[in-house]
Amino acid sequence: MLDNSIIIAYFLVVFGIGIYHSRRQRTTREYFLAGHSIGWFAVGASLFSTNISSEHFIGLAGSGASSGLAVGCYEWSASFCLFILGWLFVPYYMKSKVFTMPEFLEKRFDGRCRWYLTVVSLIAYVFTKISVHLFAGAILMREVLGWDYLTTSILLVVATGIYTVTGGLKAVIYTDLFQSFVLITGAVVLSILGLREVGGFTGLRAALPPDFFHMIKPASDPVYPWTGTIFGTMILGIWYWCTDQSIVQKTLSAKDLENARKGSFFCAALKILPVFILVLPGLIAKALYPTVVTGDNAYPTIVLRLLPRGLVGLMVAALLAALMSAMSSVLNSCSTLITMDIFRKKYPNADERRLVFVGRIATGGVVVLSILWVPLIKYLNNEIYQYLQSVQAYIGAPITATFLVGVLWKRATSRAAFTTLVTGGILGAGRFVLDVMHDAFKVDLGAFNGLVKFSFLNYSVLVFLFCVMLMAVISLLEPKRSAEAEAKLVVEWGGAGKRVFDKADLAWTGMVGTFILGLWVHFA
Repeated sequence: MLDNSIIIAYFLVVFGIGIYHSRRQRTTREYFLAGHSIGWFAVGASLFSTNISSEHFIGLAGSGASSGLAVGCYEWSASFCLFILGWLFVPYYMKSKVFTMPEFLEKRFDGRCRWYLTVVSLIAYVFTKISVHLFAGAILMREVLGWDYLTTSILLVVATGIYTVTGGLKAVIYTDLFQSFVLITGAVVLSILGLREVGGFTGLRAALPPDFFHMIKPASDPVYPWTGTIFGTMILGIWYWCTDQSIVQKTLSAKDLENARKGSFFCAALKILPVFILVLPGLIAKALYPTVVTGDNAYPTIVLRLLPRGLVGLMVAALLAALMSAMSSVLNSCSTLITMDIFRKKYPNADERRLVFVGRIATGGVVVLSILWVPLIKYLNNEIYQYLQSVQAYIGAPITATFLVGVLWKRATSRAAFTTLVTGGILGAGRFVLDVMHDAFKVDLGAFNGLVKFSFLNYSVLVFLFCVMLMAVISLLEPKRSAEAEAKLVVEWGGAGKRVFDKADLAWTGMVGTFILGLWVHFA
């Protein structure tokens, strides 16, 4: 009864926050960018909450139970990617005054790049992010509460859709702020209780193989080669943290450049936590229940076997917070892309009220599509976090290359950017198809078997390097722009007269970065 009361209270608070912030959403900037009214603390918490979803609870703990702390490389690499977002990309985005990342690509290159990124983003959101969120959430609710996956998925996507449709980005961000507190609190409590049960770090180390506590693996490791965990995670991370609509949209909602930047830096510090509150419980579960834990069931197992009544409800609320926060951000981003990159392009004279109405309809449409997709979710790979990361790595490498080269090198041309996006996309899609044929359908690929066994992280590094070279070569072969045309592409690093290097931001970057490097060395 106590657990159910906590869960009900959680839903009431979330809906209360969402409805409160849905009252005044009359313009596109209010609905899609929260009227540029968000402070740095809410920006950072929302970034963190958007990122941490149910697949993190399932996947990070599951990978921790299977192979140790190595999966945490994604989390600590993310901190450095967030520093890149704040120092490099945010000033450019704020200066451009864009709603979406495809719109930014059009301003920097041309309309073809905008359409490519719009289509790829929408497909990726529906068929990877939304499906994986729901699949992981269904696993958790089935294991913890006994709900079937279909009921869970439909209930959660409808509940999330209600406050996202009505409240826009402001409702998403302020519910994220509350949900960040809930999910961090629940995860911290579980980690502390688990460590106490297993006898602290000393008992945990004694119960598990030594290599479980090493994050840097040999280059020959099939899943976490050091080349991939250092360079591949950075390429994947720059795509996700610096160019993905659901993430960058939160920084665009900030009051100004300073708040956007500080928000990204605050999130960089928060990203230290998942290794200790999400990966570590997987190791604890393996140590405590070695015959029961097989991978993806690690987190539900430790929740059910370790937590008393009341705390189970808190943990379920944390899991729901993670799922609904990530889902709401994806739904809002889909709505923004459909409205601003498709509808407004076709109807440039549409007024603000009509655009907001279309945004709400678009969100509802994505909710319906997600429900229709639910019956197919159970066929997804159970190695859920690795599935998600591999798909994103194949999508992300050419996009990372295009954005980085486009921002850092004004000589880069539109034809080079579009060619790079398409070519890199084909290379990524081809590898993904081979993976599915080999792993899901057990097809013997002959000479391509070696390619499939090649780490997807290392593969993303090679695709990224190829895309950078391709973009550079094509750009240099094309006629050079006039000095006047190139002058418009120079980045104003300070962003409209703001200070370029704030001493407090520099100190924070140095402190957090040094701390993470120290952790990496400790767990090397």
